Amino acid sequence: MLQIFIRFFSLGLISFGGPAAHIGYFRQAFVQELAWLDDKRYASFVALSQFMPGPGSSQVGFAIGYHRGGLLGGLAAFIGFTLPSFILLFLFAVTSTQLLDYPVTQGIIHGLKLLAVVVVADAVWIMFNQFCKRKPAILLMLFSVAVILLFPGIWIQFALLILAAVVGRQWLSSTATPAEPTKQRIKLNYLWLSIFALLFVGSTFIVSENISASESGLVSLFSQFYQVGSLVFGGGHVVLPLLQASVGDAMSNDQFLTGYALAQAVPGPMFALAAYLGAEIWIEQPLVGALVATVAIFLPGFLLMLVALKSWHALSARPHITGAIAGVNACVVGFLLAALYNPIFSSAVKDNLDMALVVIGFGLFKVLKPNIFYLVLSFAVAGAVTELI
Repeated sequence: MLQIFIRFFSLGLISFGGPAAHIGYFRQAFVQELAWLDDKRYASFVALSQFMPGPGSSQVGFAIGYHRGGLLGGLAAFIGFTLPSFILLFLFAVTSTQLLDYPVTQGIIHGLKLLAVVVVADAVWIMFNQFCKRKPAILLMLFSVAVILLFPGIWIQFALLILAAVVGRQWLSSTATPAEPTKQRIKLNYLWLSIFALLFVGSTFIVSENISASESGLVSLFSQFYQVGSLVFGGGHVVLPLLQASVGDAMSNDQFLTGYALAQAVPGPMFALAAYLGAEIWIEQPLVGALVATVAIFLPGFLLMLVALKSWHALSARPHITGAIAGVNACVVGFLLAALYNPIFSSAVKDNLDMALVVIGFGLFKVLKPNIFYLVLSFAVAGAVTELI
């Protein structure tokens, strides 16, 4: 367990670049260097993480830890990989009030908000090209953008996800006949499925009461983040619109975007943003709030991985299931595009200079493909300089 923890902790310290980069780091470390598993097994973990809601790269890491050391191994992998970003974002949350008194700090944060525009725009670009190749998928994406911009809210998003799954099942199912589809038996772990379902139903009931976490306690805080973790397909930046819809009432747009911008500047999983948000919401005991929010947002994805780790081949052979997932993926591209406009772009870009920095940054990001660390540093410096002058 200690070996698993140390290996993932060391990766958590240096893993900039988002889920795609994390998956590359994992393959290099655990397939090529350590030979804990082969390429075929690793590819199956990656495929399953794309199939399930939750934080994709963290689910792959959890699966590797589970493969190596059972359930405790999976937990050791999760804690090790997430701990560096958790600590950094928690410290940012508890010191942000004092730090924001300095103009340089305000400039750095503004620069990181502009970087968030670049990063999310790139994510929309990539995900559109990946998930919106067919006309029904494009129409689903456009419809979800329009609805979310007109009627923002987590329940609207939930309804759109269900609609997208139905449309995808009907019009986005693979036309190819899978090999031996009826001979592959699906063996799900119903214990973990029951735990996931009970927590999801309970969290949905609590969230439906429309009581903020600051008023009703840690149960409500857990419920809000658990529900978000249950509904996020695609991981990474896709968590942004659901989080904003879920906890946006508990803090200002500026606070929320500051946390998101800071999450760009630290290594590790994007879902660790929950540490910052939990600490900001539960100000009486920020460490408790950060821990509850972080556990809640990661837990659904891990429970679903445990449900289906032994059945992913059979699940992926069902055309209607893959069609439903294709519809959901197209829908979340729309969610992300709507979030790119509001609150990210509308809150970050204030004048022509900001827009110029975004355009230049996006061009550099797409053409030169610099290391994300250098991009973070560049935008932080640019923000500080523009604030001082």
